[in-house]
Parts: sequence; C-alpha cells; structure tokens
Amino acid sequence: MIRKYFITGLLVWIPLAITVWVFHLVIGTMDQTLLLLPEDWRPYSLLGFHVPGSGVILTAVVIFVTGLLIRNIVGNYILRMWEGILNRIPIVNSVYNSVKQVSDTLFSSNGNAFRQAVLVQYPREGSWTIAFLTGVPGGDVKNHLTDDYVSLYVPTTPNPTSGFFLMVPKSDVIELEMSVDAALKYIVSMGVVAPT
Repeated sequence: MIRKYFITGLLVWIPLAITVWVFHLVIGTMDQTLLLLPEDWRPYSLLGFHVPGSGVILTAVVIFVTGLLIRNIVGNYILRMWEGILNRIPIVNSVYNSVKQVSDTLFSSNGNAFRQAVLVQYPREGSWTIAFLTGVPGGDVKNHLTDDYVSLYVPTTPNPTSGFFLMVPKSDVIELEMSVDAALKYIVSMGVVAPT
C-alpha cells in the first residue's frame, strides 16, 4: 500500500520537477544574454538586485529587432554579406547551412515541414508507428527510385526532436485524419493520451 502511494506521488512530482528544471535551464541560459549589455545597463546595476527572466525579455527584443532590420533592403544585404563570410569558413559553412536549412523548413510560413500525420510500418513489417509527411524525394535520389515515393520523418518517443528520415513507397503509407499537433501529443505521451 505504501509503495502504491509513493508511486502515485512520484507520478505527480516528476513531470512537475522536470518542467521546472527545463524552464530554469532555458531562462538561466537566456539570462546570459544580459552579458551583452554594458555593466551600467544591467538590471542588477540599475535596481540593485537580480531580476530572473530579464534575459528572456532581452532575448525577445533582440530577436524582434533583428527580424525588423532584416526585412528591409539594407538589413537583407548585411545578412547576405554575413552568410557569404560564414560560407567561406570550411567547417562552419557546413554546420551553418545544415542548421539554416532545417530552421527555414520548420519555421517558414510556406515550408513543407510536417504536412500530415501518417501510419507506416517501422522498424519492421507488422509494427506500426506514426510518422509525418515532409515531401517527396528530390535531386539525384529521385532518379534512383522507380515507384512513387514519399519522404517521412519518424519521431522517437518521448523526444520527438530526434528521429529517422525515411523514403517509402506511397502505397505503404496510411494517411491519418488527425492533426499534426494531436499526433505529436500522442507520440510524446507514449500512446497514453489518445487523440480525440
């Protein structure tokens, strides 16, 4: 009986503790952006005490102002020059371009990221998992595939940010009448939270 109550208590406190820890880590990391400010402008110098989360506000302002500046001709020109410099640095260019392509795909308003939730047999026949349709194979890959193929992202549970990229015949994919958000919740909850 004691064990049952202990486990119930753990099920309440563990998700809460992990959530608080993640937010503490994110806010603490963003508070490091305050180091970009001159010493006299930092909240501690102005108010006499540390203001938790002030780095979040500064980070949001910096991101907003950057977006505002890049949306005009001069800012766009500066961005292209900066990317040109990064493209000339041997190892940095491959890392930067890879990250840029992923972020452009995920955050672009007209991007193709996660168009639809689908069912696919993975990792073997008879085992099914939820995947996300990301497009169709292109480039030289398309020349080597004879049938009609689709590109899929198969997320891992409970962390959907890591996963596998697959190209499978379109006939092997079952399209789901479920939103991408509902499918992600289903995956993160390891099937506990059934989609409505």
